[in-house]
Amino acid sequence: MVTHFDEKGKIFTDIIQKQAVWVTIQLAQSRIHGLIHIRSNERLKESLDSAEEFLALTQVEISTVDGSEIEIRTNFLAISKSQIIWIFPDSENVRME
Repeated sequence: MVTHFDEKGKIFTDIIQKQAVWVTIQLAQSRIHGLIHIRSNERLKESLDSAEEFLALTQVEISTVDGSEIEIRTNFLAISKSQIIWIFPDSENVRME
């Protein structure tokens, strides 16, 4: 790891700090639950708006379109952003009654 300091003592490294966010993603033929890793100073929307064509996820479960049955579990999945119908962070999954 390379570390640089400026004249005020601020530390700069080559490592990009990211936070893991649990999300649920709806595709046309399946529903996906997993972790995406976004930069600490960004929101989920900014990751979706980036120029990268694919969204990387870890600790993934791929379910039926209605989410009722898990079909596949995998440690990594890259999804084409153009296939996403909707996405939300699970921390905002609040049931309205």
